[in-house]
Amino acid sequence: MQYHNLGNTGLKISNLSLGTMAFGRWIDEQESDKIIDLALDSGINVIDTANFYGKGQDEPFRYGTGASEEIIGRALKGRRDKVVLATKVGLPMGRGVNEQGLSKKHILQSVDDSLRRLQTDYIDLYQVHRFDEQTPLEETMEALTSLVRQGKVRYIGCSNFAAWQIEKSKRVTELGGLSSFISSQSQYNLLSREAEQELIPYCLSENVGLLVYSPLARGMLTGKYARDSSYPQGSRAAQGEKLIFQYFNDQNFDRVEKYERIAERYDRKLIQLAFAWILNQPAVTSAILGASKPHHVTDAVAVSDWKWDAGLLEEVNRI
Repeated sequence: MQYHNLGNTGLKISNLSLGTMAFGRWIDEQESDKIIDLALDSGINVIDTANFYGKGQDEPFRYGTGASEEIIGRALKGRRDKVVLATKVGLPMGRGVNEQGLSKKHILQSVDDSLRRLQTDYIDLYQVHRFDEQTPLEETMEALTSLVRQGKVRYIGCSNFAAWQIEKSKRVTELGGLSSFISSQSQYNLLSREAEQELIPYCLSENVGLLVYSPLARGMLTGKYARDSSYPQGSRAAQGEKLIFQYFNDQNFDRVEKYERIAERYDRKLIQLAFAWILNQPAVTSAILGASKPHHVTDAVAVSDWKWDAGLLEEVNRI
């Protein structure tokens, strides 16, 4: 396992993080516990979750249940201090008009709820889940800074922000003497490279840590989906997750076939090639592994230190 400083801080995190969106949603607590144990034993020291994660994500009105946080809180008893614990705020936690967003009211209520579910008195990295156009950034950053000063939160980060939104928040914090985001969480994988246009150059320039989610393109880069065939049982597509279908086109299926041939040449699985490519990108601090089975962890850990030469990087990039 490799470890990097997160942004411009002294906090060291593993280059693989355990993502827990499946906990309490697609897998039960017993299976979740096994995956947490395996990840920690493998050297992964970051667990990333959100108050939104749970079965409520799949309801017609999507809302958070806190189920993932509750499972993690029980699993970390006696070893909380060994983990960099990250969670998020901002997505709907109910139907009320103030049960979502980044207002001071919602943030202050949500952090206490997350602390209770996680059975801890502090969160290492508290991330805003998405930009809130209806709340002034000053209000959001003041609320987050108050949590840092109270000791409820160690560091703050953002998720799904554009580069200009991070920069705007930075100007707000500099003018107000407030805490700044040390990290950004964004989608990035071999089939979704939009982050390279502005976000990644910004993170490199401003020393903002980059946590990558969906490194396997929601399962497309596992190779389990084929053209014009039924969806494998238990897969995201079979369970109706709509976001996977954005990848189902001939161009992406062609790319996946080419990536598979390269992986075979190196005696690796496709998912290992996909993870290794992410980990060889200089801006990436950690790739979030959304595990629902133990082998998801072991496969990724096996390539956590696979260093690529320029030739392999160029070959993959050409595809």
